[in-house]
Amino acid sequence: MLSNFNNSLELLEMAQKEQLYQNLLLQLEKDFGLANVPFILHEGITPTELKSLLHEKIYVLIVEKFPQYLNLLYVVDIPEEEIGNLPFSDVVDLSAQVAFLVLKREWQKVWYKHKYHT
Repeated sequence: MLSNFNNSLELLEMAQKEQLYQNLLLQLEKDFGLANVPFILHEGITPTELKSLLHEKIYVLIVEKFPQYLNLLYVVDIPEEEIGNLPFSDVVDLSAQVAFLVLKREWQKVWYKHKYHT
């Protein structure tokens, strides 16, 4: 079920509860691959590990590979206004917020695909 999540861990726990966590991991790997951004997730990665890894990856993209970061946002389909509406304090905080937006969008894709194609 789609919900209004307060944070990444809440979203990831819902994905596990709905038994769609593995699908979410595959969707993340697929979209990162389409954006030409290597992002390999090991089997058995926990929600906490995934949250940290995604946050770190987004941070590195913002700081070191900005064109790839923009490409990833395009591939994942994050609206520009959502990024523009994020409160900016520092890059670490911004990358955490963007990681949450990425997870929310990827969860939408997985949830809708499961609901309407199964």
